[in-house]
Amino acid sequence: MRVEDLDHKELLELNPDTGLIHFGGQRTLLIDAVAMGLLRKYLVENFGLTAARAVLTQFGFAHGWRMAETMKSQFTWDSDEDWVKAGSRIQALEGLFCDEAGGAGALLSTGVNLLSSYEAEQHLLHFGRSDVPVCWTICGLKSGYLGKSAGKELYVLEDRCVGKGDAACHLVARTRAEWGEERAAELGFFEATRLKETLDVSLHRVTETLKAAERKLRDHHRALVKVVPEVEEPLGIIARSSSMRKVVDLAQRVAKVDSTVLITGESGSGKERIARLVHERSTRSSGPFIAVNCGAITETLLESELFGHARGAFTGATQDRPGLFEAAHSGTLLLDEIGEVSPGMQVKLLRSLQEREIRRVGENKSRRVDVRVLAATNRDLAQGVTAGTFRQDLYYRIKVVDLHVPSLRERRDDVLPLARVLLADAALRMKRKIGGLAPDASDQLLRYEWPGNVRELENAMERAVALARGSRVELEDLPEEVRQAFPIPVATTGAVRSLDEVEKDYIVAALALNGGNQTHTAEQLKIGSATLYRKLKSYGLIGKKKGAAETPS
Repeated sequence: MRVEDLDHKELLELNPDTGLIHFGGQRTLLIDAVAMGLLRKYLVENFGLTAARAVLTQFGFAHGWRMAETMKSQFTWDSDEDWVKAGSRIQALEGLFCDEAGGAGALLSTGVNLLSSYEAEQHLLHFGRSDVPVCWTICGLKSGYLGKSAGKELYVLEDRCVGKGDAACHLVARTRAEWGEERAAELGFFEATRLKETLDVSLHRVTETLKAAERKLRDHHRALVKVVPEVEEPLGIIARSSSMRKVVDLAQRVAKVDSTVLITGESGSGKERIARLVHERSTRSSGPFIAVNCGAITETLLESELFGHARGAFTGATQDRPGLFEAAHSGTLLLDEIGEVSPGMQVKLLRSLQEREIRRVGENKSRRVDVRVLAATNRDLAQGVTAGTFRQDLYYRIKVVDLHVPSLRERRDDVLPLARVLLADAALRMKRKIGGLAPDASDQLLRYEWPGNVRELENAMERAVALARGSRVELEDLPEEVRQAFPIPVATTGAVRSLDEVEKDYIVAALALNGGNQTHTAEQLKIGSATLYRKLKSYGLIGKKKGAAETPS
C-alpha cells in the first residue's frame, strides 16, 4: 500500500450506537485542543515546568509507539520508508500537526518544519513566549513512532519553536549517541526514572507548601484567639456593634440566594470583606472570587479586562484572552468602585448582567457566563442617577439587595477588638512579640474619628508595632493625629453617661493635650480661667503634677 492511498474517510469508523470512534484501527478520542492546553497549564501550575514536560513527553511517546504498532498490524507497506511516512500522514489526518515535505529522510538529516503546532499555540495562549522549545508531546509522539518503526532508539527534539518566538517549529531526529552530551538533559525527559524523580520533587514541594500554609494559619489563629478570644472564626469579621451585626446577618442570609448585591460604605470600611463573606457562605464558595477596581482602569482597558478580547482586536492583542467574567465562571465577581464606570461602559455591563453573556472585544459571537456579580461603591448612586451620571436601569439591576457597611466611627464597640486583631496580625508579619495595647493607647483609639476607617486603623497598628519599644503599644507609638484626638461623647457599652462625666473626661483630656496649661486650655474651651480652676478643684485634680492642673496665675 502507498502512503498516498490513505484516505481519512476509510480510516475513520464511527459507531453511533456505542459512541466508539476508531481511526486507522485505533480507538480514538476527540479531545479539544484548548482542553489539552488547559491540561498543560494545570500541570505546570501544580507540579512545575520540569514535571509537566516529563509527563507530556512520555505521554506523546506512548501515543506514537502505539500508533506505529497499529500501522504495522493493519497495513502492508511497499517499503520501510513508506511505513515511516504513513505516520506523518496519520498524524496530519488526526489534526495533531502537519510536516512539511521531506519525510523521514529529512527528519533524520536536516530536519523538518512543523506546520500549525497546536502545542506551541496553546503554550503561547496560557503562558506567553517561552525561553525553550515547547512542543513536548509532539516530540514524544514522533520519537515513539520512529523508534518502533525503525527498530532502534530515535529521539526527536526541537531546535527552533514558534513557542519561543521562532518563525517555525523545526524537528530533528537523532540517536542518543548522535545527540551527545549537549542535549542529554532534554533526553532525560523520555526516561521513566526522570518522570518519577520530577513528580516526587513536585509532590514534595506541594506538600511542604501546604504544611507551611497550615502552620501559618494555626499560628495566626492561636495569636488571634490569645489576643481576642471572642473573635468569630471562620467568619473572621469583628461585629460587636449592633449596626455591624445587622450587616453580617443580612450578608449571610443573602449569600444563600444568587441575587446581585450592592455593597455601599465609605472607603476603607470593609466592603470587600463583606463581599468575600457573601461568596464564602454561598453555593459558589468552591469557585473563584475575583475583585476588580473599576475606578483604577480606563474605559477601553476595562472592557478588555472584564470581557476579554480576540487576537488582533487592537494594537498589542497578539492572542485571544478571556476576561474576568469568564475567569470567575461558577464563582463571584466583585465590581469595586462601580460608581466610577463611564456611561458607555455602564450600557455594556447592564447587557451582560441581564443576558448573562459577554462578548469579547473584536468578536461577533456571545459567550454564556455563570457568574454572581457583586458591586461596591463609596458613592451615593441614587444621587448619581438624579444627576444623570449613573444609569437608572443599571442602578436597580445591581441593587437587588443593598448592604450598607457602617463607618468605624459609627461602630465604636468594634474599634478595640479590631485594633487587637490587626495588632496581632501585624506582629506576626513583623515577627515581633507585642502583647497588646496600653490603657491610655486604648482610650485614645476610642477618641479618634477614624476618617479612613478600618484601613486607617490597620495602618496605625502596623506603625505602632514597628515603633513599639516594649511588649505592648504605648500612646507615643500611635500616629500624631490619633494622639491629638479629643474625647468623643459616645456610649460604647450601651449605657448612657451623665453630662458631668462626659464634661470631666473632656476637660481632663484637653488639659493633658495642652501639657497642663490651664490658660491655654480655658481659651480653647471658651471658658474663663477661674471657671476651669473651680472645675478642676471639684475633680480633685488641683496640685497633681502629671497631666493636670497648675495654680492659675
